[in-house]
Amino acid sequence: MTGAARGGGSSRDGSRGDGPPGGRGRGRRRRGFGAADAEDGGSLSSSRAEQGEPPGDPVEQARAICLRLLTGTPRTRKQLADALRKRQIPDDAAEEVLSRFEEVGLINDGAFADAWVESRHHGRGLARRALARELRTKGVDSTLIEEAVSQLDSDQEEATARDLVARKLRSTRGLDRDKRLRRLAGMLARKGYSEGMALRVVRQALEEEGEDTEFLGDEGI
Repeated sequence: MTGAARGGGSSRDGSRGDGPPGGRGRGRRRRGFGAADAEDGGSLSSSRAEQGEPPGDPVEQARAICLRLLTGTPRTRKQLADALRKRQIPDDAAEEVLSRFEEVGLINDGAFADAWVESRHHGRGLARRALARELRTKGVDSTLIEEAVSQLDSDQEEATARDLVARKLRSTRGLDRDKRLRRLAGMLARKGYSEGMALRVVRQALEEEGEDTEFLGDEGI
């Protein structure tokens, strides 16, 4: 994600690269998750890491590891902390690097959460509940999660659910009514949509195809 260490150097305060992608101005540049960073000029630390030659200083080693992990893919502070711990970086060295990276914007969990919500909702059609669950597993603070998922309102979420059902509807033709219901509603449930919304959206989609949906009533999925 970062165009880190554009000018090389071995200062202990990290690089001047842009921070993680994010919404609402938290990050200065938006990048997709998993996209390669073609602008990485390669500092001494990142070059050593790429060549498998970590420096002896734990702080420099931690910095090199973080820069490598951040190149092309946004990471949360917890993800980086877990990676440093796995590589047996001392806690004080890890804390120094992680805190400094936060100060300069290379780590920004709020921006990460914003970008994650936008990417995963539009790309995978995930609802707020599923998005919040994913962000929790990545160690994002609950307040930041709440702010990020609030980008999506109920109307937008329902519109996405309708699009998902419309795309799936054709493949269920020829199945009996109950199987169509279970397949469509189950697909929405796996993406984090509430039972009530799933039933409503599926009912309307089936009605538009001439199906009798009175059997649905207020029953669960």
